[in-house]
Amino acid sequence: MTTFSSDHQSPRGRPKFDLLAPLRQWLDHLEIRNAKLAHFLCRLIPCTCPFERHFTILGHTFHIPPLCKLNPLYNEVVYLRLRALSYLSDACGVDVTQYIC
Repeated sequence: MTTFSSDHQSPRGRPKFDLLAPLRQWLDHLEIRNAKLAHFLCRLIPCTCPFERHFTILGHTFHIPPLCKLNPLYNEVVYLRLRALSYLSDACGVDVTQYIC
């Protein structure tokens, strides 16, 4: 039976060293325990990528795609924001619509 793993591996099948692994693990295991921290995280982490832009030059519209996906910690940060929103909504009963784009 084949099992799938989320471990990072090089194309040759050898494990790849991940410098950001401790930071990823810390972000994934960070617990939201008070409303003040949850509000801070919801204000600090944007709900959409702030780098995505549309601009017009000489009548031609150009689009810069969202560059946040290039951030190696993007998924962990977005998940942290989601956990903060969930804490505010479920545990504190706060209306989180102000934080949703």
